[in-house]
Amino acid sequence: MKKQVIFVHGGDIVHSYKEYISFLKEYKIDKKKLNRKKWHAFLDKNLGKNYEVIKPQMPNAFNARYLEWKIWFGKFIPLTQNNVTLIGGSLGGTFLIKYLLEEGFPKKIKGLFFVASPFGDRKKYYFADFHFNPKRLSRLNSKCKNIFFYQSKDDPIVPYSDFESFKKYIPNANFIELKNRGHFFQEKFPELIRDIKALK
Repeated sequence: MKKQVIFVHGGDIVHSYKEYISFLKEYKIDKKKLNRKKWHAFLDKNLGKNYEVIKPQMPNAFNARYLEWKIWFGKFIPLTQNNVTLIGGSLGGTFLIKYLLEEGFPKKIKGLFFVASPFGDRKKYYFADFHFNPKRLSRLNSKCKNIFFYQSKDDPIVPYSDFESFKKYIPNANFIELKNRGHFFQEKFPELIRDIKALK
C-alpha cells in the first residue's frame, strides 16, 4: 500500500466582498510568474512511486473562508487511510491547525508539516475565521508526534515572528529555519522531501 500525503495549498483573506472585488480589479498579472512551478507541483515525482499525493483545490483561494474550506476538506477524509501525512502551505497550514484542533481527525496521522504558515492569532492581525486559540496548540501533540515547521527568514508575506510564536506554544515540534527562500515560491524543497521520507 502506498504511503499517503495530503497537501492543502494557501490562499488570501480579505475583509469584505467589496475589498475582494477591488483586489481582483487591481491585481497585476506577471507573465514571468504565470507558469512558475512551485515545489508542491513536484511532490508526486520527488516522493516517488511509493507515495500517493492528494491535493484538494480549496474553494475560492483569493477570498478564503474557513467554513467553506472545512466543508470541502471534509469530503476528502473518506479517502484517507491510517498513517496519512498532512502538509499545509501558508494559509493551508493555518487551516489544518484550526481544523485539527476543532474537528479532530478520524485516522492516525504520521506527520504534520507546516510551510510558512501564519500564526492564526486574532490579536495580531485580521484573520477572518481562520484564527485559533494559541493556548490549545499543545493539543496537536496528541494527534501526531512528528510535527515540522519550515520558515525562511526573508519571507515577505509571513513574518518570522509567527515562526517564533509556534515555537513558544509547541516547543517539542521540529523547527527548520531556512534562508533565501522567501515564501517558498520555488521548484525544489529537498528538506521537506527528506523529512517526509524519514518518518518512522
